[in-house]
Amino acid sequence: MANTGASRVGHIPINLALLRDAGTLVDDSLLDAAGRSGRQQPGQNLGLLCYNVTKGIRGGGNDMLTFPIYLDHHATTRTDPRVLEAMLPYFTEQYGNASSVNHAFGEQAQAAVDAARHQVALLLNAHHRDILFTCGATESNNTAIKGVAEAYRHKGRHLITVATEHPSVLGPCEHLERQGWTITILPVDEFGRVAAAQVEDALRPETVLVSVMLANNEVGTLQPLAEIGAVCKKHNVLLHSDATQAVGKIPVDVQQLQVDLLSLSAHKFHGPKGVGALYLRRKEPRVRLEPLLHGGGQERQLRSGTLNTPGIVGLGKACEIAREEMAEEAARVAALRDRLYRGLLDRVPDLYLNGHPTERLPGNLNVSIGYVQGEALLLSLPSLALSSGAACATKSNEPSPVLRAMGRSDELADASLRFGLGRFNTQEEIDFVLEELPKQIEKLRLLSAAWQGRTPHPV
Repeated sequence: MANTGASRVGHIPINLALLRDAGTLVDDSLLDAAGRSGRQQPGQNLGLLCYNVTKGIRGGGNDMLTFPIYLDHHATTRTDPRVLEAMLPYFTEQYGNASSVNHAFGEQAQAAVDAARHQVALLLNAHHRDILFTCGATESNNTAIKGVAEAYRHKGRHLITVATEHPSVLGPCEHLERQGWTITILPVDEFGRVAAAQVEDALRPETVLVSVMLANNEVGTLQPLAEIGAVCKKHNVLLHSDATQAVGKIPVDVQQLQVDLLSLSAHKFHGPKGVGALYLRRKEPRVRLEPLLHGGGQERQLRSGTLNTPGIVGLGKACEIAREEMAEEAARVAALRDRLYRGLLDRVPDLYLNGHPTERLPGNLNVSIGYVQGEALLLSLPSLALSSGAACATKSNEPSPVLRAMGRSDELADASLRFGLGRFNTQEEIDFVLEELPKQIEKLRLLSAAWQGRTPHPV
């Protein structure tokens, strides 16, 4: 493949000349190092280059801004330093296998795992014995859907899910469909919501599981899960929820929601990557599950494999922090989100909100921008780290299936930006976005013939 000369952070080229044109302080020596084109040359250290470009930029307040500004917290989050501190001893000091119960190292590891299990359970209002540790939400979702299907196949072979679910839910359902199961995929309204009445209407005598996410990973819409839970309980059908985007950001109470299985992942709320959990109700009803992994019989014979003690400790600590700080943090992040949205509305015409206006995650803002192609806009914003959709779908050139399911036109679905705000974002960063983003939108629109002779976009 030919070398284009463009440096990359993820899929976003870093163009130093563009940064300087946008008002960013770029030392001439950096441009000399990058070549007069302003683009990074092969072999340069991009991390140092980015740092040197941006270390002298100051926001409107006293905070120093660091670029790129991270606004992709639905993809992953920075590990909280308190989480990392809790994990470190289990790499180098208390490094025993939690299954090795005949010596102190193993006992220390098992005690740490038990403590983390209680921390996760407290956040969910669950019993600690209802928590199974996994490697993340994808494994939890697959275990829940395939495990229930296998355990209850004698009852029936029908599952219900929703069009806007994460691929780690839709994928297992498609797999089961190839095995002869019937899958009902419910449509959503213009805000991305499904009604409890839709679920009830889709139930059959042979339905064994309903799977509905709590919060959408692209548009942040919250589903009426407690109402759906009541419907499932009334008809004695199990309910699973992929709550990966919700846990740690909004209150999640498995008793109030009446869910029987619930998936989560640590790295979505400032815990480490590679560890998650599955809530599995043991009583009223006791949910049976066929394991995906067979081996040493860890996790009540339901998830074999050596437990990731450092990761589990980190997950537990992330849950503890979320439980203590969630209310204040959610209010602060929502205020930043609203500041961003209001500022964009004031500065950018033909801007459309995706998702529910109120029933949404506090840190989510998803907008479509008329007469601008989303990928082109991202390429013009090297100072911002954000996305045009789900991280798991960035390799696809197709418009977002979530936005399509909500009825957005292909043009607007292809012109979407997903902002994911989190714990470490500041007002100064949001104000920088409000300065930079409208300028780049205006530049791209000036190149668009459609913008010159525009008519209002169909939404």
